[in-house]
Amino acid sequence: MTSVADGSIVGGVDTHKDLHVAAAVDGNGRIVGTGAFPATAAGYRRLLRWLRGLGRVERVGVEGTGSYGSGLARHLAAAGVEVVEVDRPDRRLRRRRGKSDTVDAEAAARAALSGTASGTPKARTGTAEMVRVLRVARRSALKARTQAANQLHALRDAAPTELRERLRPLRTAELLARAARFRPGPLNSPTAATRAAMTAVARRHLALDAEIAGLDAELERLLAAAAPDLLARHGVGVDTAGALLVAAGDNPHRLRSERSFAALCGVSPLDASSGRQRRHRLNRGGDRQANNALWRIVLVRMSNDPRTRDYVARRTAEGRTKREIMRCLKRYVAREVYAELRTLQL
Repeated sequence: MTSVADGSIVGGVDTHKDLHVAAAVDGNGRIVGTGAFPATAAGYRRLLRWLRGLGRVERVGVEGTGSYGSGLARHLAAAGVEVVEVDRPDRRLRRRRGKSDTVDAEAAARAALSGTASGTPKARTGTAEMVRVLRVARRSALKARTQAANQLHALRDAAPTELRERLRPLRTAELLARAARFRPGPLNSPTAATRAAMTAVARRHLALDAEIAGLDAELERLLAAAAPDLLARHGVGVDTAGALLVAAGDNPHRLRSERSFAALCGVSPLDASSGRQRRHRLNRGGDRQANNALWRIVLVRMSNDPRTRDYVARRTAEGRTKREIMRCLKRYVAREVYAELRTLQL
């Protein structure tokens, strides 16, 4: 258990969209008090005043610091309170004690007290947060654009015969340009209705093209200013750099070592030994977007980086599979990226 001075307390908060439930425990884990507060700026101030009225606040464990608890975590950090990120209670505990907001808040407080929860949440106050929200919009636009392209092809394939035969030879770009220029006229036949539908979908696709291009330009500007050395690394582009920066957050110093960053990205081997058998297995946890970014960097280097190609040839001669080699390379790239992220001033 992490030591707590006499008269001090540790808080825990179960966060929700409209209401946060808080609990406070003393150094022995005894409940000092519980309370509910609105999830507003005024509510955050009331919650902190309430905690300080119970004793000197050592730290506060907050659930959902990346969603409903992000505002509270920022408020507490700005007030000089140590905030730790708390996972929701495991199912075994919930089966034994039941499920309520107060129980979850108490569990969060005890996790922060014992040191079970010790991770520092992302600050979400600088460039990394700006990159994150732009990437959310970009990912949504990419998904909608793919859907629009698939719908356009489906409309063409099911169109009346004359229209379908005229459009069948066209590639996607040509089909988009042609459909966007359609003038369907009065909707008095299936052909006219199909042309009108294809026009709407094609124009939506083109609008999404422009939206994605604008977001890409903003992301490139932000990353070029914040992480030019990371972008200069072989195989690192705007999208991969953005994913890695978001994984680290605006306070990359919260990552204690390059091993913790590798675990965050899901590229750290996990011990799976048992009895006489000694083995490791792949870590399938962590930030999957960051993991995918490392995979893409490795893929680029395997195709055109001489050092990486030499490494692949040597490990292949030793009997390693391509998948095993890529796992090793992702771990090496994570170490390289971590060194760059630690130097950033966000």
